Amino acid sequence: MSDTADSKAPGDVLSARALRPGSPNAPPTADANPDSTSPDSETAGAGSEPVGAEGDTAVAPVADGVPEAVALEAVAQQINNSSTIQLPPRLQRNFVPPPIDTENACKDHDSTIGTKILSTMSPATLGVEQPAAKAPSALAEAPGNVESLVLDSAGGSGNHAQSGDAACPHIGVAFSKNRRYRRTMEDAHYHKYDFDGVEGQSLMAIFDGHAGRQAAQWCGDNFADIFLGLRAEHPDALIPDILNRAFVEADRRLAVDVKTHSGCTAVVAFVRVEEVLDGDTVRRRRTLFCANVGDARAVLSRGGVAKRLTYDHKGEDPNEIERISEAGGYVFNGRVNGVLAVTRALGDSSLKQFVIGNPYTTETELDDGDDILILACDGLWDVCTDQAAVDLVREEKDTVIASEILLQHALSNESMDNITTMVFRIPALP
Repeated sequence: MSDTADSKAPGDVLSARALRPGSPNAPPTADANPDSTSPDSETAGAGSEPVGAEGDTAVAPVADGVPEAVALEAVAQQINNSSTIQLPPRLQRNFVPPPIDTENACKDHDSTIGTKILSTMSPATLGVEQPAAKAPSALAEAPGNVESLVLDSAGGSGNHAQSGDAACPHIGVAFSKNRRYRRTMEDAHYHKYDFDGVEGQSLMAIFDGHAGRQAAQWCGDNFADIFLGLRAEHPDALIPDILNRAFVEADRRLAVDVKTHSGCTAVVAFVRVEEVLDGDTVRRRRTLFCANVGDARAVLSRGGVAKRLTYDHKGEDPNEIERISEAGGYVFNGRVNGVLAVTRALGDSSLKQFVIGNPYTTETELDDGDDILILACDGLWDVCTDQAAVDLVREEKDTVIASEILLQHALSNESMDNITTMVFRIPALP
């Protein structure tokens, strides 16, 4: 359907906007004073009515009894001759859409949220035993699910489950495209309990993509293998060094394997379980290593008090601004070269001189007071403080429900980004 009245051929269908007197697309008003020398005048000559004023008289209104094709041709002819059109009622219905019932639409949406959540919850959450299956994809939406909420308690990556992985009660994940604000899902995640065959050892990661999903998806598929390979290659190296090498290697391989300018922030947590000599006795010790680039974050609950274990790399950071400036770039309005809001990321090949992949790393020995570890992308942290996140989930024993609580908190507080939340309930040592 044409939106303008430029084409006046008989039979053309015209929009309501084009036919509305006084609108920008309305046909020009016939000048009652052809000798007028004021081309910018918005009114007709002396004695004429302003366009669209009350009292305008329709010229030769179209009768209601003629065939529709003839009526449309008559309307088009009127546009050639007059500024005021009167459509018969049966033609008006073609031009004026019905109003949208936004109030009732919102009510319908709110009333079905509970049904949508239940329809996507994992069998373990609903108390139904199921055989081990592939984890749902973090980059694909659940069919028919308006909010695209997915809950995951199976080990493996957010793109595919590893062979033999079974449901794990210690790690829960929830994620949403957040379709109210986002058209695509660009997050990916990975988690594996009893990682590398060691009981209680865990690897968890969230990758928050930007400028496309390719970088995040690739990291979800490959980061664990890179980390494992480097540990085998450098068995005596410190874990923070291994994590740094893994980030740099992933960054390098992204530029080669993924032909795209997309990138992703990343947060990785590795819980190592080892036996150490304590005096004359041997005890098992757990150490938590975290690494991140960008604004994906890890928060530990230590006796109910939030402890951040990562560092947000953003354009407001004076140290990062200085580093980027020394590399030949600049930060404008909090964005690297006026483009990217984070100063460190994996991928982003077009900005790689300034947006580096070297992570911030921490090492924390876990004790009996450490009960929960939360990993999430900025879709949560933009609308939730570290302590609020801990308070929301500390008493919830089911990690899948806990991760969903954080997700729903982000959605209800108008988060405008994709959201992925991961909750790890730290078990007691055997």
